[in-house]
Amino acid sequence: MTASALLVNGCRGTVFRAGGVKCQSVLMGGAVLWGVVAAAPLFIGAVLAMLRTWPPRWLGIVLGFGAGALMASIAFELWEEGLDRGGPFPLVIGVALGAISYYVAARILDARAAKTKEQAGGGQLAVGALLDGIPEQLVLGIGLASGEPVSIALVVAILVSNLPESIGSAADLLDGGMKRSRVLLLWAGVAVICAAATVAGFGLASITGDAFRTAASGFAAGALLVMLVDSMVPEAQSKAKESTGLATVLGFALAAGLALAG
Repeated sequence: MTASALLVNGCRGTVFRAGGVKCQSVLMGGAVLWGVVAAAPLFIGAVLAMLRTWPPRWLGIVLGFGAGALMASIAFELWEEGLDRGGPFPLVIGVALGAISYYVAARILDARAAKTKEQAGGGQLAVGALLDGIPEQLVLGIGLASGEPVSIALVVAILVSNLPESIGSAADLLDGGMKRSRVLLLWAGVAVICAAATVAGFGLASITGDAFRTAASGFAAGALLVMLVDSMVPEAQSKAKESTGLATVLGFALAAGLALAG
């Protein structure tokens, strides 16, 4: 074990104690690092969408796979862990607020798309990623401040769910006529905001409790559920047809396995 690893292990649980300034700096550095790692796939997916033209069928399979991975994230990370941490009441409140927030944001995008005669599908996926990423990475930052370890399985699960989502959204936005520079700027902004949420969660850890973390997990779950039903799964189905169900189940199986292994 390296000296830095020993220092991080020794800092767990001491960040808010007197004399824990050095430990706080180490854990803050970890929050920045993991925030970037968790958010990076959002931007990488947008870049991948520009490197080649994705056939509609393959794009639908990617979206279906990502939808399955997000379903597993909702079931095994956001819902189950939130329920164990803070109980049903803050979780259900968070789910309702997240669902309403995504619904309102999506309707605003629909109205804007109707005026400009553009497709709103890609934009709705981006909004879903934002409304999922902010509370999810807030919870990640709070956990890091408390010295909770980050598993490799969790990192891979984030990659599995975020990458297809951004590839699908960026490809749809490009097909709708949005300039490449704007698509990159959009997803770079989403990634930066989500990464910053991890640092914000680290700073809020001392004044928040289990109820807040549970409500944040519920908010992400609610936003994702509406996005999956209204946008991501229908978009995948329209492109991949009969292959959508299989891709979705495979995505769910992989992400669920990683979540249970972590």
